[in-house]
Amino acid sequence: MENIIILGSGPAGLTAAIYAARANFAPLLIEGMQPGGQLTDTTEIENFPGFADPIGGRDLMDRMRQQAERLGVRFQMDGVAAVRLASDATTPDSERVHEVALDFSGDKLQTRALIVATGASARYLGLESEKRLLGRGVSGCATCDGAFFRDQHVAVVGGGDTALQDALYLARIAASVTVIHRRDAFRASKIMGDRVLANPRIKVCWDHVVDEVLDVAANTVTGVRVRNVKTGEITELPVQGLFIAIGHTPNTGFLKGQVELNPEGYIVTQECRTSVPGVFAAGDVQDNRYRQAITAAGSGCMAALEAERYLGTFLS
Repeated sequence: MENIIILGSGPAGLTAAIYAARANFAPLLIEGMQPGGQLTDTTEIENFPGFADPIGGRDLMDRMRQQAERLGVRFQMDGVAAVRLASDATTPDSERVHEVALDFSGDKLQTRALIVATGASARYLGLESEKRLLGRGVSGCATCDGAFFRDQHVAVVGGGDTALQDALYLARIAASVTVIHRRDAFRASKIMGDRVLANPRIKVCWDHVVDEVLDVAANTVTGVRVRNVKTGEITELPVQGLFIAIGHTPNTGFLKGQVELNPEGYIVTQECRTSVPGVFAAGDVQDNRYRQAITAAGSGCMAALEAERYLGTFLS
């Protein structure tokens, strides 16, 4: 029987583990199949407090992991196959046990408190060139990486509010922004569309999709090859950065039907507490707005403190 199991090894999961370990709960952290989370795909981070110079995403997560290890956090590299949450309202908290079934080892674990920090995965176009250039000019987070493209030419793929917010943000930094949208009208709110169309540093490439990201051979983005969905005409846009803004998918499939999720699949929380007593959530799995390393870490702290308070009501 574990006191606290943490699912996820990104900034939220590792911060939660650090706080739980310092509270003497000896947490077990299930790393998932990408130890360190999505941040390990980021080549440089310059907006995480405490680092005068940019730090690589993998380096930052390695430092967090080393700190957690020093404090006694136990790690298990595995994925989650399923969970069975003790959601019966009549069960006293002192008798409530949550079960976690792991994917590869087949282990079935029991815990009094569970912190879910499994994150949300950015949706990408599915191009091999896009995958090869991820972190080398291709990004799923304008707020994270936009500053690296100051006075350069960039493109944003998407037509919803997130894409247009990214375009407006980038227009304050980049020399120019091209919004590539597969339709002839935005899906975003009218006010957002009006702001984008009125911005002189933003142009819109209507009715186009990205067929290829250039240039894999150069190991950096030099442009994108786009196709007109109505005429089939192929053109190339010279850009140094490509931001994909077609949404995120929260990693909550294993929780459906057991904990309250919003219509987009994110966990509904109140101060990191979920609808099930003893189950807490932190990071992007419950945050569809900010999605930053620092906000994820902050919510990891909150989740651990809430778990500590919860366990403190019946553990001496």
